[in-house]
Amino acid sequence: MASFRSATQQLRRRLGPRVAVTGTARFNASFDGSKLSFLPDAVVKPRDDADIAIVLALANKHRVPVTARGAGTSLTGSASPLRGGWVLDLSGWNHIHIEADAGLAQVQAGAVVADIHRAAEAKGWFYPPDPASKQYCTIGGNIACNAGGMHGGKYGVTRDFVLALKGFMPTGEPVTWGSGTKKFSSGFNLRDLWIGSEGMLGVVTEATLKLIPLPAARWTLLTSFTNEIAAFRAVRALFAQRVQPAICEFLDRHSVKCAESATGRTVFAGQAGRPVVLIELAGTASEVAEQKKVVLAWARGRAAAWRVARTRAEAEELWAVRRGCSPAMFKLADSKLNEDIVVPLRSYEKCARLLERLRRDSGLPIPTFGHLGDGNLHVNIMYHRDQPDECRRAEKAVDALMRGVVALGGAISGEHGIGLAKTPFLRLQHPPAQIRAMLAVKHALDPNGILNPGKMFEIFKVWEHPRLAIKMPWDHK
Repeated sequence: MASFRSATQQLRRRLGPRVAVTGTARFNASFDGSKLSFLPDAVVKPRDDADIAIVLALANKHRVPVTARGAGTSLTGSASPLRGGWVLDLSGWNHIHIEADAGLAQVQAGAVVADIHRAAEAKGWFYPPDPASKQYCTIGGNIACNAGGMHGGKYGVTRDFVLALKGFMPTGEPVTWGSGTKKFSSGFNLRDLWIGSEGMLGVVTEATLKLIPLPAARWTLLTSFTNEIAAFRAVRALFAQRVQPAICEFLDRHSVKCAESATGRTVFAGQAGRPVVLIELAGTASEVAEQKKVVLAWARGRAAAWRVARTRAEAEELWAVRRGCSPAMFKLADSKLNEDIVVPLRSYEKCARLLERLRRDSGLPIPTFGHLGDGNLHVNIMYHRDQPDECRRAEKAVDALMRGVVALGGAISGEHGIGLAKTPFLRLQHPPAQIRAMLAVKHALDPNGILNPGKMFEIFKVWEHPRLAIKMPWDHK
């Protein structure tokens, strides 16, 4: 710790007021959306590339941990500075430039995703990745965890739209991976290695994003089903007809009840608390018209009830159901564990049975919603923080969920990453040889281990409350 103080003094001499050491600045950078809090020694707001190079070169020399940060919206602790050190705050790096002729966006790491959407749409282009936090999350964070969103099933996730990355190695050396061209085959593809690495291999400062033409037409349909298995089977049948909705959102009956409670009205009259699937088609007018025929025939034959939005205003009313369910869940309990699992299409019905078993065994509310286009479901395990028994049952339910998802051939995270919260489960997903390969990459690119240390690979024991307690290192093997 003494060496950290000495290094911080050197950094302050070099960068002056851009290095904050006040209690308020350090506290504000100590936690992310997971609420896991670890106080850094300093918070650095770099002015330019030269500042970042200085920060990293000093940190690497003195082995000071560095955690890059944007808006701090991570739900897994990825942006919480576990080992203290310095937080590199890139939230002010928010420049966006749209190359309208080429269909490209040049964006700095701190650019807010919704601002990228608006800038692209103003030029007739579309950037599809749209995480729920898009109004305030930054593209750097999206790159760090390979974020997706509701459009993932048709268009893909962040990785599918990143052409190039600029940034710095842990030594402070500048690098560029890829280029602003739609084809690039020169050397190892370290660009994709950085995407999803949660800031552990390098610091991203800028990205070149691929855009697609703004859809000319949209059409929205809300459907209701008698139960979750019926909904999942119906969606599988729709996909079997080669229909690929831009969005295919699912809310189980527990999520629907939350939304209905929040809005004070039922989604479908006489069918309170039934699971729903919200579908939106997007594309050219002819493409949407053709797919609409198939989807309407599907709804008539499969759904218990359905309703078409005749205008965009009506479509927004249907979307209110989806937007309202998550905040309303806090009427069930004061805390949640939001797990972003992924299951393959063939396992949808088995996943529904797994979730029902978890509700029964835990005795806790577990409303679930998510993106059926790519199988990414958000499982919300609700519990009361001041009830130790509920905390234990919640943590036990998470463990059972992760084991069940892996057994179904799925993934323990689709877009939130691993961070701290999911470190106990990484080894369920990856056997020892794969973990060793990942660690070899980490050690090769960051031999002094300064970038976001303690995340992903270490195993932690949880004391008292799941996720909301301080997690202490338990096993470094």
